[in-house]
Amino acid sequence: MDHAGLTASRRGLARVREWPVWSMPRPLVALWLAVAGGYLAWIVIQALHFHFRLTDIGLFCALLACGAFSVEMSRRASEPAGVVKDVYAVWELPMVFLLPGIYALIVPAIRLTLTQFRVKRAPVYRRIYTAAAIGISYGCARLVYTGVLPAGDDPRGYLWHHPAMWLAAAGSGALAQWVINQALILSAYKLDNPSVNVREELLGKESLHNDATEVCAALLVAVGMTISFLTLIIALPLATLLQRSFWHAHLLSEARADSKTGLLNAATWEREAGAEVARAIRTSSPLAVALLDLDRFKRINDSHGHLFGDEVLRRVARGMSEVLRDYDLAGRFGGEEFVMLLPQIRATDALRIAERVRAHIAGLSICTGNGERVPVTVSIGVAALDAGSSRELTELLAAADAALYRAKASGRDQVQMISTSRGLSAVRPIGGDDFTAGAYEMWRPDLHAHSEMPVYPIATTTRRRRVRSAAKAGDLLDEGGSFQVPREDTESKATTSALAV
Repeated sequence: MDHAGLTASRRGLARVREWPVWSMPRPLVALWLAVAGGYLAWIVIQALHFHFRLTDIGLFCALLACGAFSVEMSRRASEPAGVVKDVYAVWELPMVFLLPGIYALIVPAIRLTLTQFRVKRAPVYRRIYTAAAIGISYGCARLVYTGVLPAGDDPRGYLWHHPAMWLAAAGSGALAQWVINQALILSAYKLDNPSVNVREELLGKESLHNDATEVCAALLVAVGMTISFLTLIIALPLATLLQRSFWHAHLLSEARADSKTGLLNAATWEREAGAEVARAIRTSSPLAVALLDLDRFKRINDSHGHLFGDEVLRRVARGMSEVLRDYDLAGRFGGEEFVMLLPQIRATDALRIAERVRAHIAGLSICTGNGERVPVTVSIGVAALDAGSSRELTELLAAADAALYRAKASGRDQVQMISTSRGLSAVRPIGGDDFTAGAYEMWRPDLHAHSEMPVYPIATTTRRRRVRSAAKAGDLLDEGGSFQVPREDTESKATTSALAV
């Protein structure tokens, strides 16, 4: 090889080394290479045995045109981040059942190329992996489908002589396609996002229902295509309606969630928390509300920038979700303030869970781009609704807010609960003994009303309203608006036990 050829080869290798795919974790790179390599090899093997037939080309083009129309429709809504639910299998699965195998293998690559240029630009290596995963799943579906049918029979002709057997074979192939595709997508998604809840993302009730509906529609299209290509005129509006229903479900999910953290947004949390409080009062069940606020978050933003601050918020939200139970409600109220509702739980257990959340967040390893670890701590205020008590959500929030302010004033990085019935403060002391032995209740005689207890600025209108309603939750404010912390030799004026420890 001459000098010019060597130079070109070196430049080509240098560009290959710069591909973003090599920056992924090694297990993910290995999976990507295996799936993409297997996909290309399968296409080559199928191409060696390909026989051109005009009727097959016509059917392929008709189904491909419907898929392209679905892609064009998605341009309005763009393409959401994360795992995308679509209806393309309605047009692509019939190729598995009615056409030679190579058509089903190549159609995902064609469709994702169109998506890349017409809808949204995404990293090319992700498009390649997605096309390979879908193509391999179609290939496996084809193997299962032909394996169930008698060898040598024409699939389209066999349908009309043995419809039940054909539907069983097609259903088995569709199920195999779903299992293989989910396995490949789940593996990559989990390797790329180790902390993600895969069960919620891909195996939730709504997701499974959508997948089943898509498979049923694909089987109906396959049956109709054996009658006439004109069946597509009827099927296209129905598939469009199905696609819109998927978008509607996605939009509802986005409307409920906070865009930065993925937790419930303030409006959704307050609506669902209000329903939980009403249910707890009706059934005489215990319940607790906790407010969580990041300590010195402004200093983090000022020192490391707001983009890193956003990453801290996401990590804190993820840490909360890892500790809380599946049926607990976690939300973001705005800024660096989060809120939790813990149903079916006594006050001491709520305090224990809040302490677990605090300790988990304090142990997070959050590093800047240059590897510097930034310590992140939170203060938490807890308020509990005893079984048989009757209180409003605003009153619980007000008491939790007062406990949060006390945690801030007592040194931050701790959990406190105000008992409005006994004038006590339940607090988890930093560096104390094992918290699981029980809540540590202590007087704070060093903090007297109107003196050492500082009043922190009220950041939002929502919080300001909650603090004003604190008086209703047990005379927690004095006439000047400051928090009253009872002396050791005084009794609380509160008349409710709704917030008792």
